[in-house]
Amino acid sequence: MAMPTRPDDLTQLLINWSKGDQNALEELTPLVEAELRRLARRYLARENSAHTLQTSALINEAYIRLINQRDMPWQNRSHFFGVAATIMRHILVDHARNYRYAKRGGGVRNVPLDEALMFNNERARELVALDDAMKKLTALDERKSRIVELRFFGGLTIEETAETLKISPITVTREWRSARAWLRREIQQS
Repeated sequence: MAMPTRPDDLTQLLINWSKGDQNALEELTPLVEAELRRLARRYLARENSAHTLQTSALINEAYIRLINQRDMPWQNRSHFFGVAATIMRHILVDHARNYRYAKRGGGVRNVPLDEALMFNNERARELVALDDAMKKLTALDERKSRIVELRFFGGLTIEETAETLKISPITVTREWRSARAWLRREIQQS
């Protein structure tokens, strides 16, 4: 069977999979992996070390968590990758928190992701500070927080973010700019 290339085809496969069609999952796997790789590379491109294993580890962990969402009623491709962005954020922040915990003499961890995602102490501190600021932003303005999550952690474009949130690209651009400024101030104050 030919691989779907249109977003509508991917959306239909997601819907079929959520209804229990295992053939849809088989067709989705290479498409989802390619898109997750793109999202992970976008985010990890900000890092300063080699990323091959890092990207693979992030993709594998995100993929496992996404596959376990089989009962999720997927609305469309953007909804799926919006959830993927949230999952990637949680994976990275959890890893950074664990890294900082171990650096302070915490217990031994046996986390496969830990072997592949290599944080330095400064990067881990920045990611934890960003997550703390994101929690505050969510309390103040959930939509702006979601925009940051989709754009920064998920690597979605302005248009993809607008589609996911069902708002205009101009609104995404304006709120993205405002949220980044607010986060910068919040992180600098902490």
